[in-house]
Amino acid sequence: MTRSKALLQLILALVLAVAAGLMVFNWMAGQKRTAPAPIAQAETAPVVVATRDLPRGLTLTQDMLRVVELPANATPARAFTDPAQVEGRVLIAAVGEGETLTPVRLTGLENTVGGVSAMIAPGYRAMAVKGNKVMGLSGFIRPGDRVDVIVTLMTEDEDAVAMTKTVLGNVRVLATGEEFEPSADGEPSSVDTYTLEVTPEQSEILALATNQGTLNFALRSVSDDTPVLTQGADVTATLAALRPTPALAPKQHRATARKPVQVEVI
Repeated sequence: MTRSKALLQLILALVLAVAAGLMVFNWMAGQKRTAPAPIAQAETAPVVVATRDLPRGLTLTQDMLRVVELPANATPARAFTDPAQVEGRVLIAAVGEGETLTPVRLTGLENTVGGVSAMIAPGYRAMAVKGNKVMGLSGFIRPGDRVDVIVTLMTEDEDAVAMTKTVLGNVRVLATGEEFEPSADGEPSSVDTYTLEVTPEQSEILALATNQGTLNFALRSVSDDTPVLTQGADVTATLAALRPTPALAPKQHRATARKPVQVEVI
């Protein structure tokens, strides 16, 4: 072997040794690197939710409630954490499946009776009136709607005449028949009884109107809360409705007759 070949082999061996050393060094450095920190889990909190859609006026039982974990920063304020805290309470607003229960949707602890009484606002009364298809707009009046109450009765003066008048305005319908919520399918349903939410003074007017006259409802728009002030309508006013205004007769221009002139001859 010549001297030049031996030198070449030596250089090649050194290069290979340095490359192998670098590879080992990099591998060892990679092993010493710290593992990535685990992702922190979001903090959660237990809340009580409804297991199904629940209508207002319902008394809550254990099978209607369950506990789920929600992110702590997304938990509603004053949410309940234990079903025992709400069991036996009454809903004053409908709750959907999976919705969180809060105190604003429940009656007070002293009220454990469901039904219409749980839906009456403080200071108001529930009063039922007998209805029919015409009065209920063929079933299109539903719980939660607002109506004006119109009554037709006889006046008490000497010349008693029939009079129709709006006596109550913007009255909330609590229930139609035995239904506290609108039907899920949206189909109209005619019922015989309508339960209205009225003040004590309005309940007296409604009782008199029911006993002395004939009632009708006028369904309001959900966005209309304008007070109702009307003069009422009797037979004369009703028949005069939509009549054209009589035209004024043209003035008659009559020529003034001149007195005859008499000439006296003397």
